[in-house]
Amino acid sequence: KDIQSHYDIGNDFYKLWLDGTMTYSCAYFEHDDDTLKQAQLNKVRHILNKLATQPGKRLLDVGSGWGTLLFMAADEFGLDATGITLSQEQYDYTQAQIKQRHLEEKVHVQLKDYREVTGQFDYVTSVGMFEHVGKENLGLYFNKIQAFLVPGGRALIHGITGQHEGAGVDPFINQYIFPGGYIPNVAENLKHIMAAKLQFSDIEPLRRHYQKTLEIWYHNYQQVEQQVVKSYGERFDRMWQLYLQACAAAFEAGNIDVIQYLLVKAPSGTGLPMTRHYIYD
Repeated sequence: KDIQSHYDIGNDFYKLWLDGTMTYSCAYFEHDDDTLKQAQLNKVRHILNKLATQPGKRLLDVGSGWGTLLFMAADEFGLDATGITLSQEQYDYTQAQIKQRHLEEKVHVQLKDYREVTGQFDYVTSVGMFEHVGKENLGLYFNKIQAFLVPGGRALIHGITGQHEGAGVDPFINQYIFPGGYIPNVAENLKHIMAAKLQFSDIEPLRRHYQKTLEIWYHNYQQVEQQVVKSYGERFDRMWQLYLQACAAAFEAGNIDVIQYLLVKAPSGTGLPMTRHYIYD
């Protein structure tokens, strides 16, 4: 119910101000003049490069959104990619894209709760997902990530994370935008990662990238504001304007961050090159 209240507002709404990839998470700006679309593709490629994937292996994307990571994993990295989502709108869009791209043999999507998924995979990705599970379910979430991995398998978990002590709940956002949301801090996540018997091989904060992403989203949103008002009403419009601006400001101030955790179901670094050069080469 929480997921659908946000993501099932309608694909038409998100198409108004997201880029053509329909990616609704932090982009990765390798160059100052990267377009939002390029930066979103950079982000997905950065994630898959970090995992040092090998063609023919299996990948599970937990919270797969509108499918961009799945499509690149199959097309560019040669992976057998499976995504799961609880959003009917995202599921329908991804299914249509799979057919349009002729990826039926390589990409699969399920409308399913991650707690009900079975099977093991060589790689697991999860982008912008753990913020939705709630404080009480964080331990279960990381335990499921561990269970999804084959021995020696690797996971790249990307999500909004606090780098300070304090509340992980914003009353405005929880009431009007993301019901049930909770932003854990780094210590909480690492505690659950260790309890799940995973080890981390890399941790990278991307705060400035999300600030820039949100500023571009807000600029895009302003260009279509009258369409939003016409379709969804003035109250909805004010709510979303405040949400986008407040989040950009929170990242700029460092009140929140977004961090990528590279995890392995083995001693740290198992199966990876000795240095980080491989990510960029």
